[in-house]
Amino acid sequence: MKSQEHFKYSTGVIGYPILFLLIIWLVFWFEVRFGFNFSKFGVYPQTLKGLRGIVFSPFIHGDIQHIYHNSIPLFVLSMALFYFYKPIAWKVLFFGILISGFLTWCIGRPSYHIGASGLIYVLVSFTFFKGVFAKHYRLIALSLLVIFLYGSMIWYTMPIEKGISWEGHLSGLITGLLFALIFRKQIAKPKRFAWEQENYNEADDPFLKHFDENGNFIETKTPEIEEEQPSINYTYREEKKSNLEN
Repeated sequence: MKSQEHFKYSTGVIGYPILFLLIIWLVFWFEVRFGFNFSKFGVYPQTLKGLRGIVFSPFIHGDIQHIYHNSIPLFVLSMALFYFYKPIAWKVLFFGILISGFLTWCIGRPSYHIGASGLIYVLVSFTFFKGVFAKHYRLIALSLLVIFLYGSMIWYTMPIEKGISWEGHLSGLITGLLFALIFRKQIAKPKRFAWEQENYNEADDPFLKHFDENGNFIETKTPEIEEEQPSINYTYREEKKSNLEN
């Protein structure tokens, strides 16, 4: 897939992440304003009823601190996703929610798991490993930036703090890695020169014919062609005088 199809700005680069955040904040506002508690719609592992949380849990948050901490990385990472990986951005978001949620349902503790942190870990993992596999200088730079900003999040894939769904984080990390492997053919490839191709043959390269085996330039003299002087032909016309009669 051509790099131009990836690195292309459009209104969706900012518009879609803003829309996603708007939905999350509207759900939270509705809970606070009308006194609802949507936590029961989260992922409850290994129960049939808890399967609905696979779809609903990313839009549900426990308190203002929870939603605030998820909003900034979700906006930054989803914006990077739509800019650098636009052709597959929706696939990563949609299947990322489903697969990470299902893995959480499989391995999670018997408790309600809510929040968009699982999706955030999908994006962090996917962005990092995608850049490593691509070997494209822009994507590698993005991977390094993600590690610099969110590298410490790796610790929260382990049960080090009570009340945090480390199972959801771990599920997101695994899902992002799987996506980076599955979508490897759709990674933007760096431009390769002729001598970097697998079927490159030095003997067929017309440029190298100007150098000897030691790498010295071979100066070739072009034979001088004498310019032919243009010939000028003169023609004479003899006019005869005629006697005029009076």
